Amino acid sequence: MLFNIITIFPDIFESYFSKAMIKRAQDKKIIKINTPDLRRFADPKDAHKSVDDTPYGGGAGMVLKVEPIYKALKAIKRKKKSRVILFSAKGKTLTQKDLQRLKKYDQLIMICGRYEGVDNRVAEHLIDEEISIGNYVLTGGEIPAMILVDGITRLLPGVLGNKVSFEDESFSQENELEYPQYTKPEKFKSWKVPPVLLSGNHAKIKAWRDEHKAKQK
Repeated sequence: MLFNIITIFPDIFESYFSKAMIKRAQDKKIIKINTPDLRRFADPKDAHKSVDDTPYGGGAGMVLKVEPIYKALKAIKRKKKSRVILFSAKGKTLTQKDLQRLKKYDQLIMICGRYEGVDNRVAEHLIDEEISIGNYVLTGGEIPAMILVDGITRLLPGVLGNKVSFEDESFSQENELEYPQYTKPEKFKSWKVPPVLLSGNHAKIKAWRDEHKAKQK
């Protein structure tokens, strides 16, 4: 699967994407991640490579311009099953079901906003959907992009060693979170592991886990 992340800060992704699961998925060629710098598509006559400007109608802050985003999207070679996503406060809140849906594409192209937002003509004419990761404000779309890549990558065949790892985990069932987990030592201070988990009785363990699954608030 190919991830293209359009950003003005491509270096932000280097540390996170070069570690652990994401690195292993790249090494196995299960995924590929490109982070084109939006400033490459600024007006060539502009020595500052500006990709933002003041908003029409006035207001605080700067807005990312439509032209460099349009050029960046045009420069990306599209796979047959591709989808363009803009991270936006007014987008649909990301869920596990969305990750399951989006993992079926061959390519996801993500646009990371900055400053006071993105010229609305991008949302009107250049994308397939807008996504939010929650009802709060971030400084840009880079963290949402990391979340999307991470959440989808772990669902792809060959990434996680144990298929049960994501079949039993939180949000795999509607409105249901994972059951409590414990590991060694059996006793720490006065805090003990629930005896049923030490019983070896798989039917009772499953019943306990089903009973103790939390519900999403």
